[in-house]
This record gives sequence, C-alpha cells and structure tokens, in this order.
Amino acid sequence: MNFNILKPYPSPIISGHGIDVDFAMLAGCLGLLGLGLVMITSASSEVAAVQSGNALYHMIRHLIYLVLGLGACIATMMVPIATWQRMGFMMLVGAFGLLVMVLLPGIGREVNGSMRWIGFSFFNVQPSEVAKVFVVIYLAGYLVRRQKEVRESWMGFFKPFIVLLPMAGLLLMEPDFGATVVMMGAAAAMLFLGGVGLLRFGLMVLLAVVAVVVLIKAQPYRMARLTTFTDPWADQFGSGYQLTQALIAFGRGEWLGVGLGNSVQKQFYLPEAHTDFVFSVLAEELGAVGSLATVALFVFVSVRAMYIGLWAEKAKQFFAAYMAYGLAFLWIGQFLINIGVNVGLLPTKGLTLPFLSYGGSSLVICCACLGLLLRIEWESRTHLGSEEMEFDESDFAEESPHGR
Repeated sequence: MNFNILKPYPSPIISGHGIDVDFAMLAGCLGLLGLGLVMITSASSEVAAVQSGNALYHMIRHLIYLVLGLGACIATMMVPIATWQRMGFMMLVGAFGLLVMVLLPGIGREVNGSMRWIGFSFFNVQPSEVAKVFVVIYLAGYLVRRQKEVRESWMGFFKPFIVLLPMAGLLLMEPDFGATVVMMGAAAAMLFLGGVGLLRFGLMVLLAVVAVVVLIKAQPYRMARLTTFTDPWADQFGSGYQLTQALIAFGRGEWLGVGLGNSVQKQFYLPEAHTDFVFSVLAEELGAVGSLATVALFVFVSVRAMYIGLWAEKAKQFFAAYMAYGLAFLWIGQFLINIGVNVGLLPTKGLTLPFLSYGGSSLVICCACLGLLLRIEWESRTHLGSEEMEFDESDFAEESPHGR
C-alpha cells in the first residue's frame, strides 16, 4: 500500500519550515477580529442584559462564530487554488441554489421584513455572503478561460452578465440592495482588471448608474432613505432617527472618546448598535483617533489583499490573481458602504462591517476569504501554484524568503 497518499497536501501551515504565511496580512486581520470582539462586547452588553438576562450573550455567540471563522480560515488555506478553479461552476450553481432556497416559505427566515437567512436551530446562515464569494471564484475562472474574448469582443464582456443579472435579481427579491451593489461592484472591478476596454467599461458604469436610479425609484422605502440621509435632522425622531443617533455618537466621541464601555448611544438610543452601527459606538468610545486607526487598519488589509493579487499576477497565476482582486473588492465595497452609512455619506443600508460587526455568516466568510488570500500569497511566493506540479519533501527543504 502506498502510504504517501495519506500525507497532507502541502499548505502554508504544513510545510518543511513551519507556518509559512503572510504574517503582515494575518496580523492586520487578527487585529480587526480582536477589536471587533471587544467592540461587540461593549456595544451589545446593555441590549443583551435586557433581552436575555446575560450581558455577555452576544459576546459569547460572537466568540463561537470567531472560532468557527478561524477554523474556516485554516480549512481554506489547506485547499489548493487549482481546486477552487475546477469547482467554479459547481459553486455558481450552489450560489443560485442557496439564493433560491432562502426565498422559499418554510426555509427562508424573515427578519425585519427581509428574507435573507436560512435558519438552523440556534444560528442563521445568510446565503448572500456565500454567493458573493462563489461569484468571485467563478468570474475569476471565466476571465482566465475567456481572456482574449473579454478584452477584444463585446460578447466576451456581456456573457458574465447572463449569470450576474439573474443573481442580482434574486438578491433584490430578498431584498438585499447592499449585497447586490457590493457583488456587482466587485464583478465590474474584476472585469476592468481583466482587460475590458475603456469604452465597454464606461458603458457598464453608465448602465449601472441608470439601474441604481431605477431601483431606488421603484421602491418608496429606498427613495425615503435617499431623501432622509441628506437631512436626517428634518425628521429626527422618524425616518432620520437611526442616522441622527449615529451622528450623535460621533459627536460625543470627539478626539479621544468617552472611554471603552462608556457609550451612551448603545443604551437603546442607537438601533443595531452591535451590528450595522458598531463603528458609531467605536467612534463614541475611542474617539476620532480610534476611528481613524481602525480605518487605517482596514486600508492596510485591503491594499495588502490587492498586492497579493498583483504578486500572483506577476507569478503568472492569473486565476489566483483575479480571485484575490475580487475578494479585496468585496471587503472594500462593504467597508465603504458601512462607514459611509455610519457617517451619513450614504443612505442607511443594512450591511455589516467586515471582521468587526456581529453576524455569524459575515464573520465566517471574511475569515474564509482571509484563508484564500493567504493561500494565494503562499502559492505565488513558493511558485507551487500549478495543479500539474508534483510535490515532494525537497520542495520544502530550504527556507524560502518570507518577506515581500
């Protein structure tokens, strides 16, 4: 019997020289995860004490999600990027299946008027979080297979939208306008980096703007949000209540904040204080200095993710490069929308802040994306990213240069 088949496949955490990951990226994301745990504990304590009788209820659940997320990160680091490339179409079908399931009565769970979750006893799964990543993986494979067609013909440019538009339609049926914008934005960025001509890209941007305007006007509540955020104080105790309370939190924080755990707004003044508006509580308790430091950390991990894509592209691992770019844009899109909503630059939208907000699906998927990025960086640095390459112990005999 050949026992070599039982040996673990080489990965950043199974190699001849210990754990071999991009420690700068890992440290940045772990910093955000740690900060998120602290802020969830603080922002949810009052609500949890009243609703469940345990001030640490949400913190304990968030910690469980965090452990699951780190497990997902390790699991994705163990899988070769070539495997994700081969499974791209299956993942696309799975994404459609999940988005259809969540709309079915008896399967999907309605919360605050939206069917965005599939309930499993004590926890919920949000299919849109999974679908966004699966779309990125599929589109990365498409850009590699049809690279010349994408760059030179209109048909190569329009084909991805045969998949993207029905998926966007399913997301809007939940409704989840924020996830739709993030997914389509990441897809557009991937197409641009894939070499789509400026004329075709400009047309796509124009059509996207028109579509957004139509979608906003099609639903009265979206139009109300758009008009409210321009002057939330005009209806301070009505449609503008959530935003005005968030702005009060920023004002109370001033430069250095009121101190960790001393937020007043989290005491039933600011709705969703530990989910969509956790950044407002952070600004109140840690001040402008803490807020800017958090933003700087987000910028660092986002730029690092883009550089991981660039390094993969230089190593001629184009699928890995496009996937890294797509994952980076998913983070950037959610970050910009969530922060924009918190500071009043964008209409109120229910979208979590990556790594920080309370929410099991978002946290686990963010950690899984981190694992994918660490795997991409390792494969591009060690040049072991080709699925045809045979591995043996000699590949890991010498220490490879770790820093970039």
